[in-house]
Amino acid sequence: MSAPKGKSDSARAIGLEVSLAIAEAVKLAEAEVVAAYPITPQTHIVEHLSELVANGELTAEYVPVESEQSAMSACIGAAAAGARTFTSTSSQGLLLMAEMLYIASILRLPIVMAMVNRAISGPINIWNDHSDAMSVRDCGWIQVFAETGQEAVDLTIMSFRIAEDPGVLLPLIVNLDGFTLSHFIEPVILPEAAEVRRFLPPYETAHKLDIQNPLSLGALGGPEIYTEARRALDLALTGAKPRIQRVFDDFAKVFGRQYKLVETYRTEGAETILVTMGSISETAMTAVDEMREAGQKVGLVRLRLWRPFPVEEFRAAVAGAKNLAVIDRAMILGFPEGPVATEIRALLYHEKNRPHMTNFILGLGGRDVPRSHFKHIVERVRELGASGRQGRYELVGVLE
Repeated sequence: MSAPKGKSDSARAIGLEVSLAIAEAVKLAEAEVVAAYPITPQTHIVEHLSELVANGELTAEYVPVESEQSAMSACIGAAAAGARTFTSTSSQGLLLMAEMLYIASILRLPIVMAMVNRAISGPINIWNDHSDAMSVRDCGWIQVFAETGQEAVDLTIMSFRIAEDPGVLLPLIVNLDGFTLSHFIEPVILPEAAEVRRFLPPYETAHKLDIQNPLSLGALGGPEIYTEARRALDLALTGAKPRIQRVFDDFAKVFGRQYKLVETYRTEGAETILVTMGSISETAMTAVDEMREAGQKVGLVRLRLWRPFPVEEFRAAVAGAKNLAVIDRAMILGFPEGPVATEIRALLYHEKNRPHMTNFILGLGGRDVPRSHFKHIVERVRELGASGRQGRYELVGVLE
């Protein structure tokens, strides 16, 4: 994220827990239905939303359901009836609602969900990694990753406009790291409500459940139509990419903060590029600064958009690099690379001058990721690049 010169927000930054800031963003977006079930570490989001509804600050239907599957089922019904709809979950809760995620996307319902990323059990673990997000990477939802509290607020507001765009009409997940981001108090600018209303118009759709104008949603798709339906969803998801960037650009014009599908940091002339997602990117940027000051040609590429994957933008971001260090915060059990690295290697496979790529897995289950980890990674990349060796992932920060 960057702020264009000469632009400033009319609102003042306040110190706020990021989870509460996301709830305030949902209020600013004037969500009409919130279906909620608590699970650590996302509970503070829906708790605060319940308070906002109870005290009249948000005019919405708050539906306290009996499970995460029920939460997504309620969201599907509400969105199908034409309501602006929001929910939130983490980890095992996501797994319980996974059945309904695939229904929401094929029905083209613009539900927005904050996913406060937490490790999948077991062993039981409530801390952060990306194993929950990776478990549903093919569910047909648009997925973005936030690095800071401000980004989580901005992406939440933008997500409603992206999802509800008549040329998109797809559900959207805002990923943010559990505890290391969700529970931190950060300076956050909450936009003025009037500005948000100008940026985000009321949700209107011609395709909704209406007893006066009956239509069918979720009809049976037999062998003669199933392939075509899945292909149509894939085309819709892929086709959403330019519209996502257009919303990012419109947001920058109104609020002065610019987002890109793929964001770079000090990649000019970089021989080795780190690839990250989520809040560890800030730590990685600090490590890059220190390595640059020491004369090392190192840069950073951060994936803001995860689905649809920003193919052309990523290729352009890493062009010219000799070495690529792809950081995963999840494992593919029984396979020699993590999910992000697997996709990037496949993407670059036919490139004539593709960089030497190494996969590093770190920060699982909330394990700390200090700057020294990234410095170690860059050193290992140089060693492996010189040897020409290609192997399985390397774990960083493991117990000896």
